[in-house]
Amino acid sequence: MSVYRPELHVTVERGILDASAGILRDGKDIWHMFFQYRTEPSAPSRWGHSVSEGSAFDWVECNDAVAPFGGEIGVRAGSVVAHSEGTDVYFTSVTEAGMSIQISRADDLGELCDNVDEDYQVDPGIRRLGSVLTDEGGYTRFRSPCVVPNWEHADDRDKGQAGWLMLAMTGEPESPVPVVLSSDNGTSWRMIGPLEFDGDPGFDPAAERLVAPRIIRLRDEVDAHIYDVLMFTLERRGKDTTGYIVGTLQGAVFTVAKEARHIDFGHDFTRPRSTNYTPGSITHDERLSHAYIFGVMTDSGRGGDPTTEPNWEAEGWATTLSIPRRLTLQGGALYQTPPRGIPDAVAATERARLWTGLCEIPVGETGSIKAEIIDGDGNVAAVITHSGDEISLDRFDGAPASASLGDDDEDNITILVDSSTIEVFAGGGAVAMSSRFWPSGGAADIRISTDGSAQVLNEWNRSA
Repeated sequence: MSVYRPELHVTVERGILDASAGILRDGKDIWHMFFQYRTEPSAPSRWGHSVSEGSAFDWVECNDAVAPFGGEIGVRAGSVVAHSEGTDVYFTSVTEAGMSIQISRADDLGELCDNVDEDYQVDPGIRRLGSVLTDEGGYTRFRSPCVVPNWEHADDRDKGQAGWLMLAMTGEPESPVPVVLSSDNGTSWRMIGPLEFDGDPGFDPAAERLVAPRIIRLRDEVDAHIYDVLMFTLERRGKDTTGYIVGTLQGAVFTVAKEARHIDFGHDFTRPRSTNYTPGSITHDERLSHAYIFGVMTDSGRGGDPTTEPNWEAEGWATTLSIPRRLTLQGGALYQTPPRGIPDAVAATERARLWTGLCEIPVGETGSIKAEIIDGDGNVAAVITHSGDEISLDRFDGAPASASLGDDDEDNITILVDSSTIEVFAGGGAVAMSSRFWPSGGAADIRISTDGSAQVLNEWNRSA
């Protein structure tokens, strides 16, 4: 029996999952996850594909989507976009000479998971169309495309029914340059220019290595204005820092309304990816009201070694993706909550556990709610502590993670433990925390206690 492999999260059957590549939602209940992975540490990267029908938790592996071809030494992450002519996979092609952005197309998305081949073959329903961006205009090494259809229409942000946007990275790894491009059809792209900030983004763009940019558009539930939310990763001393900025993108200039904040306050969440939709799956108003993202749960960063995870030696796989987060924008801040269906999904697993508590923890008084994760040997493997104005996650590695909560944030907390993963949502979604841990014999229970003036007013438990 697999002790470390999560049941509700995307992993690879064998190998190393490097990144979420592209997410596509087909209708209300079908999720397609494309991801960059390697079958072995020294193998070239390629794209896998998993699908979940009825919820975002019941993942089944499909045939691969993209594999190195010709002189390629790897294919890396990008985006997936569906339109009237099919589903396009935008990926980074890596050769000894450099990088470029290419497209492969699937004419029928629904057939991609038929007749799955266990030998990691590319699905015959996906064909290559070729390059859409190579070295040009003084920019080189195009990579990591974020492609968003229906971005804008006649400069009316409330419509957003025409035009394609791409954010991509260029330049050398030591000095990456994010750029903005536009297109009328998704295949012919025009360079707008390097991404610039008008206002203080909360970090120094000239000194920091900003990578993996992703952008979504949301209507703020407080002031009803439409904003752009730029998500990014900063590579800092071998450890990724992932954040977001709220503002507006016009051309290549992002005007800052709210400076950068963390997306996740746990140990192991990085490189978030946004979700695109098949035509007719979502209305324009729904698209502005909420969004979904996934991230990679790994502590290794770009230069790390995922084979140090205990599950690599024990079970032959490394790294997992987070569950999807449903995002809303409230008062210039992202609120993140699990998607619908998670209680039933947990109940259908063999080992996962979920606890949700509606609490009262008066700020300024002594009191806290403590959730201890008990391992298979009966010992405490991790502790989540909510003290009203702060929440912490301690996995006993000497570096507990913590986040502040505001006076107006709700005193509720949701904890999902799925084998070697912990995900916490607190303050009505104001704080999200994701961490990996490896409890001996798996996670057997979530034990709740209170002290001082803190109370649990209501609680819900779900387990296998």
